[in-house]
Order: sequence, then structure tokens, then C-alpha cells
Amino acid sequence: MNQKIPVKIKKLKPEAIMPAYATPFAAGADLYACTEDAAVVIEPHQTAFIPTGLSIEIPDGYAGLVYARSGIACKRGLAPANKVGVIDSDYRGEIMVVLHNHSDQPQQIANRERVAQLVITPYLTAEFTEAETLEETDRGEGGFGSTGK
Repeated sequence: MNQKIPVKIKKLKPEAIMPAYATPFAAGADLYACTEDAAVVIEPHQTAFIPTGLSIEIPDGYAGLVYARSGIACKRGLAPANKVGVIDSDYRGEIMVVLHNHSDQPQQIANRERVAQLVITPYLTAEFTEAETLEETDRGEGGFGSTGK
């Protein structure tokens, strides 16, 4: 079942577009570029900050995760530079989508274009405790590829 929680959004610019779910069962709400009518060109293998014109008040115990939109990632090679952006519940600055151009061609982001998707999710906070030993497992210290025996 889809649980809804209230999340406050503040428009920092009047032309900013509120996040929107494309379908009733979409996990991520689309985030839109708010570039003040000018397109942003991202050169090959470069990174650019794309403003959304929005700030957000995420409830305590939740985080906003900024993911790539599959369309511009697969078709144009544009994806968040940090793979998944994390918006903490105490952050009140502008939501910026940091896009990296993985392609060999300049890519243009138009004003009001969908640039990423935002997923609001609960999280757990760990209480880290230093230990002299850890419980043994079959895998042990086996790293990358060690489970494919």
C-alpha cells in the first residue's frame, strides 16, 4: 500500500515547478530544471549544477534521494554525478541536481525540463560501537566477486 506523508516545498523562484509523480504508482517525483529561461549546456565528460528553484522540509526520520531519470540517463548519458543525491531532513537550501555528461556530445538542459526524480524514504540511524572482534561468516573477508564460487 502506498503511504503518503506531508512534505513542505518552498518555491524560491515563482517559475519553479513543484515535484510531480508521472503515474499513480511512481516511486519518484520528477524534479524540473529552473534555469530562468536559459538552457544549460553540459560539455562532454563535464558536470553542471542544475537549479530547481525549490527548497524542501523533509520530516525527521526521512531523507530525499535524488535519482537519475532513465530517459535522459540512457538516451543522453546524463546522470547525477554522485549517483544518488541525499537530501537530509535538516537541509533547507535549494535542491540542486548535479548532472554529469557521460557522453561524447554536449548536452543541453532546457528550462522546465525533467532532470531527476526524488524519492522520499525512511532511514535508520546506526549507533556505531567499536569492537575487537566480529561474528564469523562463511564469506568472511571475501571481497568483490567472492560469492560467485
